[in-house]
Amino acid sequence: MPNIVSRPRRNRKTESLRSLVRETELSVKDLIMPLFVIEGENQKQEIKSMPEIFKFSKDLVVKECKELYELGIPAVVLFPSLGESLKDKFATESCNKNGLYLQTIKSIKQAVPELTVITDVAMDPYSSDGHDGFVNEKGEIENDTTLPVLAKMSVAQAEAGADIVAPSDMMDGRVGFIRKALDESGFSGVGILSYSAKYASAFYGPFRDALDSAPKSGDKKTYQMDFANVKEALREVELDVSEGADFVMVKPGLPYLDVVRAVSEFSKVPVAVYNVSGEYAMVKAASQNGWIDYEKTMMEILICFKRAGAKMILTYHAKDAAKLLGKN
Repeated sequence: MPNIVSRPRRNRKTESLRSLVRETELSVKDLIMPLFVIEGENQKQEIKSMPEIFKFSKDLVVKECKELYELGIPAVVLFPSLGESLKDKFATESCNKNGLYLQTIKSIKQAVPELTVITDVAMDPYSSDGHDGFVNEKGEIENDTTLPVLAKMSVAQAEAGADIVAPSDMMDGRVGFIRKALDESGFSGVGILSYSAKYASAFYGPFRDALDSAPKSGDKKTYQMDFANVKEALREVELDVSEGADFVMVKPGLPYLDVVRAVSEFSKVPVAVYNVSGEYAMVKAASQNGWIDYEKTMMEILICFKRAGAKMILTYHAKDAAKLLGKN
């Protein structure tokens, strides 16, 4: 018999032992569900590149929010899918009080006031150019011209009932600009979840399909981050927190767990991670082909985000995960 003093396997002997020493736990309270809203009534459209994820008309989004809240999910993040006729260079529709997005925010908060509603701040869903910022005649993204548009959009969302605005545009200085506009408009209690480390990623494809928001020309590499960089993410986080961000985000998630870890160790505010559309689509496609177990893979991924240091997880798996956690 070998003289082995330390045997780590003793702590893995049974499920009850494993649960006693488990270092990381996932709760339904960690999950945020992204939702897409479209015009019409009683409309539910599956997104082909995101199986079992749908775009809902306003009435059905409200119904979905009620179901999510009953499952214990504490928050949703809302994205509008608009027709081209509503888009222009200055994202004017983003501030239309009678428009789809702002009316949907209002309806959700009236129906489920306890649910935290997070809103997207960027020009691309409303832009005829498909970019997150204003595009000039040379095809360049004008950072400083974009800031007043984002600020006005944020105030409009706060007026509609948003609990947290989430600038996803990656323009320099936008958090401070938005914070000032919110405070001056009487919305000092509205939080800012900044997409601080948002990378120029190939994993966003299905999301852009869902919103038809891909750039009409060029790409987003002059404002979204180079995926080779980590230290740059810490610089972005530091700037956003100094400008008033209440939460910071890393996006995408799975290929960026090292960034999540670095940011969580560095940041003084809670860290979110976005488990993006391409990541979801890969898992769904592989599971539908019988190559992986969907539930086991989903839970492993979500635990990995928590283990890396994320406090909040934006994920299209949220509803499935909540049901599974409820069963267990």
